[in-house]
Amino acid sequence: MGRGKLRIYLGAAPGVGKTYAMLAEAHRRVERGTDCVVAFVEHHHRPRTEVMLHGLEQVPRRTLPYRDTTFTEMDVDAVLARKPAVALVDELAHTNVPGSRNPKRWQDVEELLAAGTDVISTVNIQHLESLGDVVESITGVRQQETVPDEVVRRADQIELVDMSPQALRRRMAHGNIYKPDRIDASLANYFRPGNLTALRELALLWTADRVDEYLQQYRGEHNIRSTWQARERIVVGLTGGPEGRTLIRRGARLAEKGAGGEVLAVYIARSDGLTAASPKELAVQRTLVEDLGGTFHHVIGDDIPSGLLEFARGVNATQIVLGSSRRKTWQYMFGPGVGQTVARESGPDLDVHIVTHDEVAKGRGLPVARSARLGRSRIIWGWLTGVAGPALLALLLTHVDADLGLANDMLLFLALTVASALLGGLLPALASAAFGSFLLNWFFTPPLHKVTIADPKNIVAIAVFFGVAMSVASVVDLAARRTHQAARLRAEAETLSFLAGSVLRGESSLESLLERVRETFAMESVALLERESDVEPWTCAASVGARPVARPEDADVDMPVGEHLALALTGRVLPAEDRRVLGAFAAQAAVVLDRQRLVGEAEEARKLAEGNKIRTSLLAAVSHDLRTPLAGIKAAVSSLRSDDVEWSEQDQAEFLAGIEDGADRLDHLVGNLLDMSRLQTGTVTPLIRSIDLDEVVPMALGGVPDGSAELDIPESLPMVEVDKGLLERAVANIVENAVKYSPQDVPVAVSASALGDRVELRVVDRGPGVPDESKDGIFEPFQRFGDAPRGSGVGLGLAVARGFVEAMGGTLTAEDTPGGGLTMTLTLKAVTGQRPPPSAGVATRVAS
Repeated sequence: MGRGKLRIYLGAAPGVGKTYAMLAEAHRRVERGTDCVVAFVEHHHRPRTEVMLHGLEQVPRRTLPYRDTTFTEMDVDAVLARKPAVALVDELAHTNVPGSRNPKRWQDVEELLAAGTDVISTVNIQHLESLGDVVESITGVRQQETVPDEVVRRADQIELVDMSPQALRRRMAHGNIYKPDRIDASLANYFRPGNLTALRELALLWTADRVDEYLQQYRGEHNIRSTWQARERIVVGLTGGPEGRTLIRRGARLAEKGAGGEVLAVYIARSDGLTAASPKELAVQRTLVEDLGGTFHHVIGDDIPSGLLEFARGVNATQIVLGSSRRKTWQYMFGPGVGQTVARESGPDLDVHIVTHDEVAKGRGLPVARSARLGRSRIIWGWLTGVAGPALLALLLTHVDADLGLANDMLLFLALTVASALLGGLLPALASAAFGSFLLNWFFTPPLHKVTIADPKNIVAIAVFFGVAMSVASVVDLAARRTHQAARLRAEAETLSFLAGSVLRGESSLESLLERVRETFAMESVALLERESDVEPWTCAASVGARPVARPEDADVDMPVGEHLALALTGRVLPAEDRRVLGAFAAQAAVVLDRQRLVGEAEEARKLAEGNKIRTSLLAAVSHDLRTPLAGIKAAVSSLRSDDVEWSEQDQAEFLAGIEDGADRLDHLVGNLLDMSRLQTGTVTPLIRSIDLDEVVPMALGGVPDGSAELDIPESLPMVEVDKGLLERAVANIVENAVKYSPQDVPVAVSASALGDRVELRVVDRGPGVPDESKDGIFEPFQRFGDAPRGSGVGLGLAVARGFVEAMGGTLTAEDTPGGGLTMTLTLKAVTGQRPPPSAGVATRVAS
């Protein structure tokens, strides 16, 4: 039985209709008679989605106990035993409960596919592993459940379920996605219009890239060389001249006329006499095209027009932008320009734009041969001149009644031999000399029509003729080889100048350097391999291209770098002269790898420096902030022990209260200092378990005055995965900080709500607030914004709170409170798979 097919419905955010679309497809297949079952579908209590499950066979789920709670997961064994033709599996990125058959649901799907079952699944763009950092920068939330991009890329079909941000927010406001108690928090946080627009763009671009991959794969499998104008791709041909900037801007304007247009600037360095380009000008043009959103490519081609057309067809370009020739009129005697050749050979699938510029007809320097190595056409003409030319000349001389003499006849034949040498090189010239000698002997040297020579002087003449012909041919061949070597060295110098420019520009991406190697030498894949010693296996430090090798022995070309580093290339075998340039690239790759590791070590050193800064600040805090309560305690104790004064019971009670208050303050300060020390040394090890927020938050409010905080924790909230002690300390510090800055008669609001796979705890005060530029600074150790109106401290409360929250996998952020003040948002991971009790949904309000 063959492998099953995977179809994925991809969405930009929860609620766009992925599950609904999947169930609609299931109904359509059932109506066609397909054996389709629901292996796992989560309707999240959405009525319309729940209705779509009616009429579909559902495989019973497997119940698993975990941490005093029971969860339900897909029963892979039951689905395999059922052997359906199609299985519906919702939420591809879901993490299974410990004790399940596989850690991740996509691994369950792989088993179903391997068994021959077709699978239809769903996933959101934020769950793709490669987009984790991007999504976090957009939404401020790090997705804990991810699926490898390769799993989604391997899908046979990917269908984008799209919805505008405005429509999705309307669905949210109408209660079609979440319950009413979660709508306000969702609209104010994750479902903000900006977030949804950015996520939608990510989904559209990712899907467009996958479509492009499928298109390239199809064109390759069917050997399609013509351009399919599915997307505007403009290739800008550069020569390194000053007109390149004009061409790049014109290409960018052409790309802007169509949605999704792309600009690819390409400079082709050839080994056949292209005028050397200015590395400085090419660097400026590279920066310009990258600033305009395009990409720069530097490749080596034996022929500029064919290399340019090959590149354009390889990237499925639709248009080529070239500049009008800079050659003067008389230089066209050496052949048509690149623009004319490209326009003639582009065919109907490529539009060629010839753009005028200020450098037109100003000259490109001295004309050079069209080919440093004698090209194919020249060799053919050399053989025709060297073989057919003497035959035609002999026929002409024998039928013309004119006795020119043997000397003149030999000069005419020598002219043809020289011409064949100039055109075709050594071999055609040698053949012409031999054939011409034979014809001179046969037709013009007595006795005629015999291979013998009667006069010894004629023997000397023919020998001289043959020697001169060989000498001329050798000189021409030597000049051609020297020209080729010079052009080759110039091409190498151009490539090395680009490499040196990347070093000077500080480009430190190892992948971009390897991609440049792959483009320069037209390879399929490039990998940088390393190992610890001669007996250790090779590991891949970085790679680009399809199917990189795991060992240097498996590569078509391998370039050692030191003893335990090698650059491995696949695609073709490189000539020996290319290995010098490849060696420079390999050395640079090793430098970039070392640089990346040094950057990592520098980051560690920076962290150590920050730790030293923390210790310095700690000493300052101990010498100042801790001495204040100690001084108060010391003064109270000294007064009580004094024998000179008779203190009343009321005075003694006040002294004891001051001692107790100072001791409490000392305990709080020392506790925060110890917590900060644990965070700095990395010794905080959370004991994660599932708990309810209403078990922890009320206990955290015990340190604030009565009536200073109002608590609103809905009973319908799912449990959270946290360390109870760390969460209590973090919430206590946040609330104490809010109470410190909030007005006396305005209590701090502490509320919680569920949003997707997380729970948010919000602490809202009505204090002076914090400017946007200072919001991140308030979480730094020993930092206090302004002067606290009540109480004191060393400025560690929020720093400790954020450290504890991040240690539990959550986030702590600050934002403005509408109407004035500051809101602290603490985001925690919710326990998946749980449902609130039937009576849930009633919020309890507790005044502390």
